[in-house]
Amino acid sequence: MKENLKLKRADNLYLLLGALFIAALIVCNLIANKFISVDLGFKVFIISAGVLPYPITFLITDILSEIYGRKKTNKVVYSGFAASFFVLGILWLGNQFNAIPDSPVDDYTYSAVFKNSWRVITASMIAYLSAQLVDVRLYHFWKNLTKGKHLWLRNNGSTILSQLLDTTLVVGVLFFGVKPTNELLDLIIDGWLFKALCALLDTPIFYGLVTLLKRYFNLKPNQELTH
Repeated sequence: MKENLKLKRADNLYLLLGALFIAALIVCNLIANKFISVDLGFKVFIISAGVLPYPITFLITDILSEIYGRKKTNKVVYSGFAASFFVLGILWLGNQFNAIPDSPVDDYTYSAVFKNSWRVITASMIAYLSAQLVDVRLYHFWKNLTKGKHLWLRNNGSTILSQLLDTTLVVGVLFFGVKPTNELLDLIIDGWLFKALCALLDTPIFYGLVTLLKRYFNLKPNQELTH
């Protein structure tokens, strides 16, 4: 009875993490058109607002990889891919109808905010799918190589490398031929460094959550939930 309860809670946690992952991913795309400066004292980062919630997606996939394994993690990654294109379709549909005179959001505002959504989401999804699958693969490569030890290595190593791929692809698809090369490089460097910093800062959170979950589900260092 107690074991069945734990299995049910494991399923509920998987669904919750998957939902949070997809929510963070979609929000990234919706606010990606706004560029901001983030002053951390030692450096001012010029980034898309969509970068702010994006590190959460990599934290979640690393937790999923550690607890549920590669196959179930990839299911969440593909679900996020499908959900993003569903949102793109809804945004397109909303633009096919004219706003009424008393609408709080008129046609011009709607178009100004979402007119580049197809390009943003397409760029983001090409980068996202490539980077997330690389992240999951690298995570399990280092996990198997170290026999479940050195949690910090697979958490940070897989995320930092895959974030470089993600940032390069999304900036390249969005701005190649639009902005000069030096601006492209600045955007890539700022975006990647900010994401890498977030990955380093969330390491204690990752350690804490994984330790609690492994203890609760009685998992050994290199063991995953297989039900």
